[in-house]
Amino acid sequence: MPGPKTPLLDDVSLPADLRKLQPDQLQQFADELRSEVIDAVSVTGGHLGAGLGVVELTTAIHYVFNTPEDRLIWDVGHQCYPHKIITGRRDRIRTLRQGDGLSGFTKRSESEYDPFGAAHSSTSISAAVGFAVANKIAGKPGRGIAVIGDGAMSAGMAYEAMNNAQAAGNRLVVILNDNDMSIAPPVGGLSAYLARLVSSSEYLGIRKFASKMTAKLSRRVHKATAKAEEYARGMAMGGTLFEELGFYYVGPIDGHNMDQLIPVLENVRDNAEGPVLIHCVTEKGKGYKFAEEAADKYHGVAKFDVVSGKQDKGPGGGPPAYQNVFGETLAKIADTDPRICAITAAMPSGTGVDKFATAHPDRAFDVGIAEQHGVTFAAGLAAQGMRPFAAIYSTFLQRAYDQVVHDVAIQNLPVRFAIDRAGLVGADGSTHAGSFDIAYLATLPNMVVMAAADEAELAHMTYTAAQYDDGPIAFRYPRGNGTGVAIPETLERLEIGKGRIVREGSKVAILSLGARLGEAMKAAERLDAKGLSTTVADLRFAKPLDEELIRKLLTTHEVAVTVEEAAVGGLGAHVLTLASDSGWTDAGLKIRTMRLPDRFQEQNKPEVQYAEAGLDADGIVDTVLKALRHNSTNIETETGARA
Repeated sequence: MPGPKTPLLDDVSLPADLRKLQPDQLQQFADELRSEVIDAVSVTGGHLGAGLGVVELTTAIHYVFNTPEDRLIWDVGHQCYPHKIITGRRDRIRTLRQGDGLSGFTKRSESEYDPFGAAHSSTSISAAVGFAVANKIAGKPGRGIAVIGDGAMSAGMAYEAMNNAQAAGNRLVVILNDNDMSIAPPVGGLSAYLARLVSSSEYLGIRKFASKMTAKLSRRVHKATAKAEEYARGMAMGGTLFEELGFYYVGPIDGHNMDQLIPVLENVRDNAEGPVLIHCVTEKGKGYKFAEEAADKYHGVAKFDVVSGKQDKGPGGGPPAYQNVFGETLAKIADTDPRICAITAAMPSGTGVDKFATAHPDRAFDVGIAEQHGVTFAAGLAAQGMRPFAAIYSTFLQRAYDQVVHDVAIQNLPVRFAIDRAGLVGADGSTHAGSFDIAYLATLPNMVVMAAADEAELAHMTYTAAQYDDGPIAFRYPRGNGTGVAIPETLERLEIGKGRIVREGSKVAILSLGARLGEAMKAAERLDAKGLSTTVADLRFAKPLDEELIRKLLTTHEVAVTVEEAAVGGLGAHVLTLASDSGWTDAGLKIRTMRLPDRFQEQNKPEVQYAEAGLDADGIVDTVLKALRHNSTNIETETGARA
């Protein structure tokens, strides 16, 4: 089926081509760009609503500013698909989020028009200040332009950056893309007129002249006049907060109206004081009715039919998603425990906290994109006798690591960390992979770290965490659906630091942690078929280790292999340390650790990613055979010997 007709877009490969268009052609160009985004994402899936909301803004920025010399940074990057299309990547746009394809976020190695990689929130202003100040010091042209959403402005880092933006002067432009929080007064003709007025060279010239005149009268009069002018603009247009942080505020303007966007951006480019903040009001999903009507469902989408809007989410009726198992289990436990509460950082449905919130709305808290606050908030709740669960993706918990150490672990407060998206995550790639949480948590004194092998284990671990009041406890689980095992009606309180044997053998021991257990079991079957009797243990705990079980396995089997979907420094490192300290390796034990490779893996299907990492059944079998110096036909060989 042919794509949409896009005669203007067809002639634009780079922003330099876009700048050849006449202003009255830009709206048609934006309409064509929007159609191309919709058609492309219908093929690949990905983030749709955010990109549709910034089509006109993307067009206007590249039309007015001299990218890539002016460094354009998209906060988070969910909205960067239109940007990719007009910066030389349209021919690959239907490879988004696929193996060897375009990243779903901005990426420095992909294009000179992506000066800064972004997939986590609220970093854009800090980076833009860096670009702007570097050029200022070097005496080079070029601005730093940050486009940041109102949700991302909830994170403290954005305000830290704005508070230190004065050094960048007029080389820094921050565009606040306000599409959700309604922090602006109504956008209309008056506010648009005022935005053009206060960003114009005439207004700024008069303002500068008036400032000089009042400065000659007295410092007191000068300050009073400046404040009066600032608050007059604040009352008319909003923005007093940004003025207090040192920004010249312009807006709000309609982010879908080229007649407003172009002149304001041109005024800012040519004349504005700095740093400047432009307040644009946009609509998520703009121009595609299904996305406009259900912005949450069309934020991230599977492949879909453009005409009907129906998403292809595959066959239904399968195992429940891990996040929903957690949310529903926690809600059930909280029915009889009023101390339990749940905290999420802007990801209620992604973490399953929405399930808990439906049942217990007074005990569910979405703190916004503020993981640091969320963790310390949970610490305060715990210190006051509550049983808080901080449900945060592994990759986002990294943002609050100091709070985990200082506010939770050192004080030994019983905060429960429900760590979603542990391990590799497929199409979201390296920026969202949960690779490091075992290493960064299991190294902390007082911390208990568990990993669920399946949805039943996740339910048990949720219950165990709720009952554990002796200090912080964390449990990790993967993205996606469970394995299909039944979740017991009566939940079990697991003994802290105790694993379980799930398959008995005598020659090979596989020590599995977390959701690789299924692959470990497959590997054991293949090894048994080769005459290598194999034990499989689900350790359950990365900390504290089940020392008794590990000692038994390491001292009664010829080879032992640890398996985890985490980076070096995790389970394998702790088992090796234990074995070394205890002298268990002195008698010639063959021990191997299997974990994620020491590199950032690009996006692909999860099964492909795990195969690349060697963390599937094939990889486990190969590791065991090499440790035993067996080849694939089970003939023992020596190095250099003929099989």
